[in-house]
Amino acid sequence: MRWLVTIVSILVVVGSLAAVKGAQIGQLIGFGKQAEKDGPPPEVVSTAKATEQAWAGSLTSVGSVTTSKGVSLAPDVPGVVTRIHFESGATVKRGDVLVELDASVERAQLAAAVARRDLANSNIGRTRALAKSGVLSPAQLDADEAALRTAITDVEGINAQIAKKTLRAPFPGRLGLRSVNLGQYLQPGTPVTVLETTEAVKVDFSLPQQRLAEVHTGMPVRLQLNANDAAGDAGAAIEGTIAAVDPTVDPVTRVIRLRADVTSGGENLRPGMFVEVEVLLPGEKSLVAVPAMAVVHAPYGDSVFIVEEKKPDSPGLRETPDGKKVLNARQQFVKLGPARGDFVAVLDGVKNGEEIVTSGSFKLRNNAPIVVDNTKVLEPKLDPRPENR
Repeated sequence: MRWLVTIVSILVVVGSLAAVKGAQIGQLIGFGKQAEKDGPPPEVVSTAKATEQAWAGSLTSVGSVTTSKGVSLAPDVPGVVTRIHFESGATVKRGDVLVELDASVERAQLAAAVARRDLANSNIGRTRALAKSGVLSPAQLDADEAALRTAITDVEGINAQIAKKTLRAPFPGRLGLRSVNLGQYLQPGTPVTVLETTEAVKVDFSLPQQRLAEVHTGMPVRLQLNANDAAGDAGAAIEGTIAAVDPTVDPVTRVIRLRADVTSGGENLRPGMFVEVEVLLPGEKSLVAVPAMAVVHAPYGDSVFIVEEKKPDSPGLRETPDGKKVLNARQQFVKLGPARGDFVAVLDGVKNGEEIVTSGSFKLRNNAPIVVDNTKVLEPKLDPRPENR
């Protein structure tokens, strides 16, 4: 009898445990079915409308600033530096004396040559007078004439040698760093400093060969620096024009080289700088533009998420517990065009007026549920000018 009571007790306990576990499993299964019915929780995103905008056509590139005239100044003859007439970074005019080399030997030779020239000049005066009266022969007159010409040529040659001992600025501009000192012996070709013109600068840039038919000399260009200008405005634009188009195409890169002139407003440009170049094409074109932050870039293509109403037969919540409407985000692959400020043109894939996801698109997948919250949205601009902090 005791064994029977024990067995019945064990069966009752096991049955109770099985009933509890069965209820728990049933509850979990119910939760799973309800979760499957509700779908994943919606993601909170911000949105904006795709708008149709009239953009002037342009071609963009990156250019390098060069000077229209720039030379490295060096003496033609050897000598010791006796005088330096400039400081590093000075502005000079054409013909200004920069460096003088020791010319004491040449000046002594010049004094002797001038004395010989003066003597020859005096002799030729007497010889011409005597030759007129027939006292001297024509041969003597010719000899004295030749002696005078030789003396004059000697003086001019020594003056040319002295002039080579004086280094002058060949054109107006700004000097670079001085690289010589007093008493230094210079060999021919030793760099003294560099001279860059301040009148105008040039910008060299390149474009794909497919754009050759769209560009020509005289077209306006807009240059943009990444650094702050003197007024403190970040990215101030500088105007210029295309001065030359290379007639050949690079056989390796298949690009054409162009040069733009900047005659005004380029005081902050220095040779060697890089700038963003925008060639302005004539006419305007209507394009559908979206904020650039809305585009999701991936190896298989660029895409945006278009906001749509949930279909009646689609699973998931229709409304959040706090009463916000749940929408659907459909992934749409797009073909992008040029960019302007905070916007990028969409050539194919998005229509004017469609609502697209701007922030939060990185956490979405195709047909993901979303809730729109546009309470804190940065307004995109065609000409953004963020504060310099």
